[in-house]
Amino acid sequence: MSGLGFLYGTVPGRMCLNVLTRPGLSRAVGRFLDTRASKPLIKPFVKRAGIDLSEYESDGFECFNDCFSRRIKAGLRPVDMSPEALISPCDGLLSAYEIDGDTVLPVKQSRFTLPSLVNGDPIWREFVGGTALVFRLCVDNYHRYCYIDSGTKGDNVFIPGKLHTVRPIALERVPVFTENSREYTVIDGDALGRFIQMEVGALLVGKIKNHHGPGAVEKGREKGAFLYGGSTVIVLLRRGSGQVDGIYTVNTSRGVETPVKYGQRIGNI
Repeated sequence: MSGLGFLYGTVPGRMCLNVLTRPGLSRAVGRFLDTRASKPLIKPFVKRAGIDLSEYESDGFECFNDCFSRRIKAGLRPVDMSPEALISPCDGLLSAYEIDGDTVLPVKQSRFTLPSLVNGDPIWREFVGGTALVFRLCVDNYHRYCYIDSGTKGDNVFIPGKLHTVRPIALERVPVFTENSREYTVIDGDALGRFIQMEVGALLVGKIKNHHGPGAVEKGREKGAFLYGGSTVIVLLRRGSGQVDGIYTVNTSRGVETPVKYGQRIGNI
């Protein structure tokens, strides 16, 4: 049995999860990974994940998190700035769902309601009939993300919670996206109209690091970064505000997540 199988599939494992998924532990691990003492972890991590550091600004990592949140070299993540292009905010595996009533995310054997995702904020009603785009990042992905439209953003709304891994074995057993710490922003886009862009933490992710408070934002500009661990970005679109390409909805209906890149066109506005 794998480590995750033990944690999520057995009674003793779930008892351990009560400790491991507390944000305090994740913050403590995050603090360690911000120190020089974590540098010996970098080389085995890069080798195990198969990361090509030649694609990144990789000189002078002072700690593990410097490596994990590494910045990609200029030109390697071009953003499709066409006014009609709906873009991906990040590298990851994309699933696309129609928002049916108050239900937003059927993932594996679980279903996650839109009200619980935004902690009961009544704004969820604006997205019924729209689309939910779920971008699941793996540890080897580029862990920075961008705005998908220019416009005006509100405050970053942080929702504390437990921090679970976002790997499928966890998705089968716990409501990961509604238990995990997360932060969302309501953005009034120039092309998309109002939409929500949300970042979801995961096991051993100590921080969701968003750069900006309320104010003007630009499509393709870096919105923030995740620190250590797998993570997820969720975009909620209102009915008619954007049309994702059919390959993503078809693949999702078949249970297949589709790889996408930061700034890549994934549909039309």
